[in-house]
Amino acid sequence: MNKFIQLLKDWMLPISIVLGISLYCIYHVTPALHPYGKWLHPIASEGQRLVIAVLLFFQFVKVSPHDLKISRWHLGALLVQVLSFLVLAAAVAVVREGEWRMLLECAMLCMICPTASAAGVITDRLGGDLAATVSYLVIINLAGTFLIPLVIPLVNPSATLGFWAYVGHIALKVFPVLILPGLLAWLIRYTTHKLQRRLMRWASNSFYVWGIGLTLAMVLSTRALLLSHLSAGAIAGIVVVSILCCFVQFFAGRQMGSREKRTAVGHDLDSITAGQALGQKNTGFLIWLGYNYMTPVTSVAGGLYAIWQNLFNSWELYQKKH
Repeated sequence: MNKFIQLLKDWMLPISIVLGISLYCIYHVTPALHPYGKWLHPIASEGQRLVIAVLLFFQFVKVSPHDLKISRWHLGALLVQVLSFLVLAAAVAVVREGEWRMLLECAMLCMICPTASAAGVITDRLGGDLAATVSYLVIINLAGTFLIPLVIPLVNPSATLGFWAYVGHIALKVFPVLILPGLLAWLIRYTTHKLQRRLMRWASNSFYVWGIGLTLAMVLSTRALLLSHLSAGAIAGIVVVSILCCFVQFFAGRQMGSREKRTAVGHDLDSITAGQALGQKNTGFLIWLGYNYMTPVTSVAGGLYAIWQNLFNSWELYQKKH
């Protein structure tokens, strides 16, 4: 049993990726299952949101409000995301149609997408700074909530809603899984110490919760890809764009974090932390944003990005262990 649990830990990411892709493919090629399709997307989508909330709850349980501080790499990472998003949005506004516009939209969404809730799980396992990851997660979600609605009407002139309506839509998507878990965790921290200590022991199991979330993310990603009906050339273009965005953000985060020069147990603490915070994305939010407010096929970029970031995470965890 112990060997099985260790094997599961070692291969959690690849198993979750393959399982999620396989589950949707089985549904896709089995006509008898199609009548249940109307339940598939809501269950996968809302289930992933629930998983995100649980992951963040356990992270907030371990992190005191006093630990949430802004460092230099936070500002650098925020600058990278905001400036790249604005530059790409300006390019999209100029290129009105065609595959180039679609690819620019994909890059734009990959760059502004907020940090994933699972970034804290990986950061913690790699020996990074969990509190710094949670701090940046809050910062980029707040920034995205107000920045994205400013840009949507510029790149999508057919958008009919006003600024505050878009803010409301995005806030309703983000805040229930960001603010509420934090408030609940900190309420427990300051009112029920015994329960808080017990929850901190349970927090080590969040890695398995993340495996469930990744499986659901792969279901949504595979669905977005198969329903996009894109040409092979367009898919190849999105593959290249999503890989480049993933590489650039992990690399930029690592470089900015390494300048802080804090170390812990032989690790470059901020390099690990900044790399995960900037590179690991909430791809479920990216898929939702692309499908609802951009060219719908751009949601495919979120699915592909989820694969690349988790393959990189698998490699990082393997390196850490060995």
